[in-house]
Amino acid sequence: MSGKQSMDSSRRMVVKIGSTLLVDQDRGTIHHGWLKALAEDIAGHARQGREIIIVSSGAIAVGRRHLDLPAGPLKLDENQAAAATGMARLAHAYQEVLSHHGLTVAQVLLTLDDSENRRRYINARNTLEALLKLGAVPLINENDTVATDEIRFGDNDRLAAVVAAMISADTLVLLSDIDGLYTADPRHHEDAAIIPEVTEITPEIEAMAGEAPAGDSRGGMVTKLAAAKVCLANGCRLVIADGRPNHPLKRIGDGANVTWFLPQATPKTARKRWIAGALNPAGAVVLDAGAVRALGSGKSLLPAGVVDIEGDFQRGDAVVVKTTDGRELGRGLSAYSAEDARRIMGYKTSEIEALLGYRGRDEMIHRDDLVLD
Repeated sequence: MSGKQSMDSSRRMVVKIGSTLLVDQDRGTIHHGWLKALAEDIAGHARQGREIIIVSSGAIAVGRRHLDLPAGPLKLDENQAAAATGMARLAHAYQEVLSHHGLTVAQVLLTLDDSENRRRYINARNTLEALLKLGAVPLINENDTVATDEIRFGDNDRLAAVVAAMISADTLVLLSDIDGLYTADPRHHEDAAIIPEVTEITPEIEAMAGEAPAGDSRGGMVTKLAAAKVCLANGCRLVIADGRPNHPLKRIGDGANVTWFLPQATPKTARKRWIAGALNPAGAVVLDAGAVRALGSGKSLLPAGVVDIEGDFQRGDAVVVKTTDGRELGRGLSAYSAEDARRIMGYKTSEIEALLGYRGRDEMIHRDDLVLD
């Protein structure tokens, strides 16, 4: 599979940018020329109908210099202060270069809790989905100003993979200071050869990872392989590419040396497999005959077709979908809590806001969150 074919087949891409690419490590300044070229690449993909999410490192590297913090490891509160200062500058720089292409940047800061707490996960996912639907480019970083060692992602490779899984991206691009996975660390082994494709993270593959380089980067090949594991499990392909030259995304499309990690499933099939097999249902929704027919033809479940709600579940929980005679049709993720679902069942979508006092989703269970037996 060539780089160009893989990029062309992408619908939703997450692009992770390493700190050493974006920030001058000695002066703490942003590489504006490089960032401008990257913005041209992103705009080109956006014009082709792709949705782009950016996960950017560099906030601490920028902020620490502007606060005159000393070289070397920082204390937690110093890291947090540097991140607060640097992220404002990074967001401004991204908005400046992308606005020339008619693109709006939306800053989103996440912590590990946001991915592990079910309600916050759903809220973050819905926010990102809304931003993409509105044509914005989410700019994501770890919320270093509130994160502690216990609630950190630890590196933005892992954060990018979690985001890719969260929003069912089909491609994650890790732009780094190396162009892929090698049979050995090319900094120390002249005979090391790049591996163009990987379909499974085996112990032999893991043994090829070296250590992270010195500096502000917290990554390295070890974290990239950890990110690849997350992506492969969620049907998302991942590519490691050298981001140092200008127009790094264009270079991938033009066939530059890279390593692709290729999953066996698509994001949609992986997500549905997860819903079907890995979730314990917290309740059930009972459907009328019309809704049963609609689901059979590939439609989403609307409140109008629901005649009963069983159990006490929250928004985003897995529920059984069944008929009035008790036959189980499948399971899905409810867009509403049991309490709100009971209030809107049997009613039309246009009546949801009046019944609940807020405008929720049109579907009680979207077809992408539904698995039928």
